[in-house]
Amino acid sequence: MTDHQQELFFQRLAEQNVNFQYKLPSRQDAGLFIQRLINFLFPISQDCQQNERTKDMQGAFLELRKRLDCMLTPIMPQLERNKEELMDTVFAGIPEIYEMLLKDAKSITENDPASVSMEEVIALYPGFSAIATYRVAHSFAKCGIPLLPRMLTEYAHSQTGIDIHPNAVIGHSFFIDHGTGIVIGETTHIGNNVKLYQGVTLGATHVSKSLASKKRHPTIEDNVVVYANATILGGDTVIGHDSVIGGNAWLVRSVPPHSMVYHQSKLEVRPQTTSAT
Repeated sequence: MTDHQQELFFQRLAEQNVNFQYKLPSRQDAGLFIQRLINFLFPISQDCQQNERTKDMQGAFLELRKRLDCMLTPIMPQLERNKEELMDTVFAGIPEIYEMLLKDAKSITENDPASVSMEEVIALYPGFSAIATYRVAHSFAKCGIPLLPRMLTEYAHSQTGIDIHPNAVIGHSFFIDHGTGIVIGETTHIGNNVKLYQGVTLGATHVSKSLASKKRHPTIEDNVVVYANATILGGDTVIGHDSVIGGNAWLVRSVPPHSMVYHQSKLEVRPQTTSAT
């Protein structure tokens, strides 16, 4: 690249940067914030400074608030409320998030035969990490904070392979097992005591910008189990409570409560033939 080409390129970058509508905090800051918050709530991992937290929980809480303040600063022009008021609302909701996460961790511990303890679930399970990040991001979205909720859930997506939109509505005692490849769309409604396994998609039947304000994703009622690689699509699709959706099922219509839905395939095993010698 010649000096003249470089100068033109830098000028082009400067012009385009002026045209961007939003300024954002860094992905690294978003990831660090959610990790610090989870570690504050659950000081289980060895890299968490439990003694410092116990001695100065208020100080740790204030440090989290400073980090959130830093992340909100770039998007202040897009905030509909005063930044301090927003932070007050966010942190006032953390005790409720904590109680929800305890129920989630308990559900995973009780329903996964391989789990040893709640401590193991909280420290190691990608499903719990994704759920915890979602619950914080969802609280941000309810407060009207733009962009940052999606940054948090995309951080969790990159870490766990689990994609939960922050605007989805998910009840208590949510259980994700394994989790890799799970997709939960923006307008999904999930009830209480629901269990999802790896590869489940709760998606839309159509992808169109004109449908942005419509309910495009399914409703999963209480006590439903959805096994691996099942796909449930459509905003009018309702899976009735206490139903079981089998692995690899494809659903674009509602099913009543207490249903059992499964994909039927034919598997043949033939004996190996040997050639005559």
